[in-house]
Amino acid sequence: ISYHAASQWRLANLQPPSLKTILPWEGRADQYRDQVYHGGIFAMGFMSNWHTTQTAHHLLGKSRSYNPDAFHNDLLWQYMSHNLDSEYWRMCSARWEKITVPLYSAGNWTSFALHLRGNTEAFMLAASKHKKLRIHSGTHFHAFYSEEGRMDQLRWFDYWLKGIDTGIMAEPPVKLEIRTGGGRGRYEFRFENEWPIARTQWSKMYLKIEREPSGHADATEGRLAATPPQDSRKLTYPASGGSVAAHGHGGAGRAGVSFETPLMEQETEITGPIVLALWVSSTSEDMDIYATLRNIGLDGKDVFEVGSQGQPVPLTKGWLRASHRKLDPERLLPYRPYHAHDERWWLKPGEPVECQVEIWPTSIVLGKGHRLRLDIQPRDGVGSAPYTHYQADYNLGAENTIYAGGDKASYLLLPVIPPKKS
Repeated sequence: ISYHAASQWRLANLQPPSLKTILPWEGRADQYRDQVYHGGIFAMGFMSNWHTTQTAHHLLGKSRSYNPDAFHNDLLWQYMSHNLDSEYWRMCSARWEKITVPLYSAGNWTSFALHLRGNTEAFMLAASKHKKLRIHSGTHFHAFYSEEGRMDQLRWFDYWLKGIDTGIMAEPPVKLEIRTGGGRGRYEFRFENEWPIARTQWSKMYLKIEREPSGHADATEGRLAATPPQDSRKLTYPASGGSVAAHGHGGAGRAGVSFETPLMEQETEITGPIVLALWVSSTSEDMDIYATLRNIGLDGKDVFEVGSQGQPVPLTKGWLRASHRKLDPERLLPYRPYHAHDERWWLKPGEPVECQVEIWPTSIVLGKGHRLRLDIQPRDGVGSAPYTHYQADYNLGAENTIYAGGDKASYLLLPVIPPKKS
C-alpha cells in the first residue's frame, strides 16, 4: 500500500524472472504527474510535510541510533529543481510498456491528489495480459485491512502464487465501489468489464456566465448547461489573495468563480475520468487553474465523502498551470488529457488560450434534487488539505479571466453512466 505500492511499479519495470505478480494498492505511478507536480503546479503541502516527518523520524526518532543518514536532506531541492518532466522522473516512475506481470491495481476514489491516477493508468496502459482494476472509497487504510479487501488480496495471490482456483479470474476485470453520497461506511461494489465503462454517455456541460464574481462562499457566477451559449462572455477575478499568508499557503476562502447544474431531475451516476476544457487569459505570464467538483445536497450544502486521511472531501479535483497546457498527442485520450510538461508556453497578457484540464476520476450517484458544482480557482479550494500547492509569485497582483460561449466554449466532459441493461 502507498509507498510500498509505488515501489512495485518500479520493480516490475525491471522484469525480474522471480517476480510472478504485483498488487499495488493505492500506488502512485508517475512521480511527476501523480505526486509532485499536479498539472505542473508544485504539490508542496503534502510533499513538504511528508519529507519533513520522515527526516525527523531518522534524525530525531529511534532510527537515528542505527540509520541516521538514510534520508536525503536535498530531496525537496531535487524535486523543485526538476520542475519539468525529464528522465529524472521517468527513472522513478512506472514504464507501462515494461510491466508485463499479472497485476491487480487497487485505487481509492478519495485519493484524487496522490494515488488514484496511477491505479487507473496502470489498468489502461500496462502491457500485462492479465489485469484487474478495483476502486474503493474511504480512508487510505480501512479498505486494505477490511475483511473484504483482505480476501481480494488473498484470492489474487493464491491464484498466481499457489495455483489455487479462487474464482477471482472468473469475475469481470473491474470492481468499483459506487458512491451514493455522504456515507460514513462502505458503499456497494459493482463489477464492470472495462475502464472507462463502455456504456458511458460522454456528456458536455457548458459553462454559461450569468453574473459578476462574488466573494460569498455559496455564490455562483453561472450555470453548467447542456447546450453551449451562443454569445461569448468573460469573467475576471484576482489571482492572489488579500494577504501574504493567503498567497503562500492557499485555502483562504472562496476565490475565482463557480458554476452549478440545475437540480437533478432524477438520480444521475457519474463514474469515470473527467475533462475541463477552459478558455483563459491573464495579465500575468502564467495562471494556475484549480478545479473542484462538489456534490451539493437538497439543503444547499456539500455532501462530503470520507477522505483518504479521514477528512471531509468533495468529489474530485484537477489542476493545470496554463504554461503547461501543451498536450502529448501520442498519449492524449478523448477523456483524459496528457500534458507533455517538457516546456512552458508563456501567456501573453490578455490573449485567450484553451486549456484542457485533467480532472481525476470519480464515482457518485447524484440524488434527485442535488446539483453538481464546479469551482474554478487560482488556489486550493474546499477539501484540499493536506494536498495543497505552492502559490507562485506570478499570481501576485495579477487578474485572471475565463471565457465561455460563442467561439470560446468552455465545458466539462462528464462520464454519465446509464443503468445496466438486464
